[in-house]
Amino acid sequence: MKKTNANIAIIDDDVCINNMLDELLRKNGYRTACAFSGGEALALLEKFSPDLVILDLMLPDMPGESLLDKIAGIPVIVLSARCDTSAKVGTLLGGAEDYMTKPFDTDELLARITLRLRKNGCSQLRYQDISLNADMRTAQVGNTSVRLTRTEYAILKLLIINAGQVVPKLTILEKISADTPDCTEDSLKIHIHNLRKKLKTALDRDIISSVWGIGFMLK
Repeated sequence: MKKTNANIAIIDDDVCINNMLDELLRKNGYRTACAFSGGEALALLEKFSPDLVILDLMLPDMPGESLLDKIAGIPVIVLSARCDTSAKVGTLLGGAEDYMTKPFDTDELLARITLRLRKNGCSQLRYQDISLNADMRTAQVGNTSVRLTRTEYAILKLLIINAGQVVPKLTILEKISADTPDCTEDSLKIHIHNLRKKLKTALDRDIISSVWGIGFMLK
């Protein structure tokens, strides 16, 4: 079994395929969560932060295409029995990153998953409901994709690496200097304020604590 820290959501109403994918991905080191309808998928995405979604188009309560807008910012591989070109083109233009027709080869699927995660920077850092995408400089917070500035991303990355510990202001300035050489002690306060505001909006709670006179930490 290879080691990975990636979460994958499986959305398919076919119980046999859903269970098979769940077993396959877990054996290959992925963390998984399953949904069998569009409604279940929406509920799942409220509490599970996937790095990739495997999506069937023909769900019992809504077309899979309707979910694409709900999972923007997360790579989607469509698995569908629909093999017509118009379905493929429409789905890819609608937001999916890949399309495979059923029946499919599991080794090929695993290879495509690896490529999609690699493309989307999924050697991701994760803390609670937050995962960082290095390529896009975004924080995936639950089901919300939060766009960060270069400085905000560097700060949050450092805080996640040191989760549970106070990171002194001077340490933050030193560690992020390669990415943000113009950041000063005065401007750091502004960057922290903006970062906290973005995360609080997505999480509905403040996750960054100020330790007076010392620095900052993740709660």
